[in-house]
Amino acid sequence: MTVARPLPSACTVHAACLECCVCSAEPGVVVARWKALPEGLDPAVVRFVAELRRLKDETGLSVVQVADRTGYSEASWQRYFGGRTLAPREAVERLVEIAGADGATVAALQDAAQQVWRPAASAAATDDTVALEEVAPAGPEPALPESAPAVVSMPVGASDARPALDTRTVLTAVVSALVGAAVTLLLVQPWNGSTSAAAAAPVARPTPKAPVSYHCAYRQTGGKWYAGNSATNTDLVIDGEAGPEVAEVQCLLEHAGISAGAVDGAFGPMTLHAVILEQEARHIDIDGQVGPQTWAALRG
Repeated sequence: MTVARPLPSACTVHAACLECCVCSAEPGVVVARWKALPEGLDPAVVRFVAELRRLKDETGLSVVQVADRTGYSEASWQRYFGGRTLAPREAVERLVEIAGADGATVAALQDAAQQVWRPAASAAATDDTVALEEVAPAGPEPALPESAPAVVSMPVGASDARPALDTRTVLTAVVSALVGAAVTLLLVQPWNGSTSAAAAAPVARPTPKAPVSYHCAYRQTGGKWYAGNSATNTDLVIDGEAGPEVAEVQCLLEHAGISAGAVDGAFGPMTLHAVILEQEARHIDIDGQVGPQTWAALRG
């Protein structure tokens, strides 16, 4: 479960805020606004990256300072926090040590993410886009020890980017394959009337699948409300995910009198805003994510 620290009374969540903001009452702590993860990431990868972001926020360090403390470059951490590259185990262990977190929990999330890791299609287009925007605090940042390792500058993609195939090479391979197939067909089965008729026959095209639709079928069981899309009480649901769990959240928000827009199973800005309003109304941790605590509030 990913839980942010409770917001201090001086930190308010505005209705216009469509991103998850992490605030701190401690002087000198950086306030970060995370950007949305690339579409198409597996939920296990999303949970792992969300945990890395939470650990970074817990340390109160900037990305530059995290890079300085761990020995991995700032560019690499931007890719790890942005979901464009899976963080290596050594980098994760160093971040866990700095944050003083439970290494076993983070290792389990990392193992699950590695089993399904596949870069999202939209991740390649982001290149050097940073994972978060940081606002410097009013007071000076804590001084780092002089013995801290120096930041190693690395160009984006230098260590873990995957080489892209040259377009001309791909086109040449495709043309060669088509020519070879045509020659083989002429040698094995010369053209005749029957084959010409078969070639002239229309090709059946697959019918596109209809979009998944969700409905809210409310029922109360054991003192808890369910909407018929998912019965989970513990799965972490965060911004950028899609599926029946998200539809269940949207239905339960509607049942609580907070509109999340259409019940489409997609966790977008309106759903995020509605989750924050629900957490604010129930006086629980405001992190814009639906974990066991928020599930209990929605089903209660």
